[in-house]
Amino acid sequence: MPETILVVDDEPRFLRLVEANLSTEGFTVLTSPNGQDAVKRVADEAPDLVLLDVMMPVLDGFSALDRIREFSMVPVIMLTAKGEEADRVEGLNRGADDYVVKPFSAQELVARVRAVLRRAHPEETTGQGSVFKHGDLEIDFASAEVRAAGRQVFLSATEYRLLLQFAHHIGVTLTAETLLKSVWGEEYAGDKEILWVCISRLRQKLEENPKRPGHIVTRSGMGYTMPVLEARN
Repeated sequence: MPETILVVDDEPRFLRLVEANLSTEGFTVLTSPNGQDAVKRVADEAPDLVLLDVMMPVLDGFSALDRIREFSMVPVIMLTAKGEEADRVEGLNRGADDYVVKPFSAQELVARVRAVLRRAHPEETTGQGSVFKHGDLEIDFASAEVRAAGRQVFLSATEYRLLLQFAHHIGVTLTAETLLKSVWGEEYAGDKEILWVCISRLRQKLEENPKRPGHIVTRSGMGYTMPVLEARN
């Protein structure tokens, strides 16, 4: 069954162009002219991915993303004509999975869509039914559920895949390039900004004190690690 993508933009010509390109690649495409309509369509039709423009009437893309994240972890790629660092970081901080700067080629868009959809499927893990523990952090591999200090933590697919990289390589310092290639894909190898934001979001969700993390620790000039604890249940 083809995956469904909701494309949100207030420019009819752009919508038609993106719809044609994605349909050619075998996707089912829904379109929406503004953020308010997009929120409703996500709730009613549960697409597999959303392409969400930033600058729109009625409800802008950032506000629409905030509302979508209140009830759905559907993967979202922000579309922005600005390309400024502040706009990219704001979208990622609000829960977007990726961003594409206009103008972009059809090939770039399709590559980004496929990469995000790949990350949306939980990674297969050996030891089905086992629970990984690191201090007050627990990962149930079978159900893909995460708990911190006894409370359930809701992670995006990308955040979960990043967390698994640390859990699978406990005690190993992973470089930014390694993490980007493993979680996002080869085409993201130099995009450290998206990694920094994702790690920051993980720390906010998992750490008792995000400024003094114990689960995901920075090794200056080297990368990141989940340190081995002396006493680990």
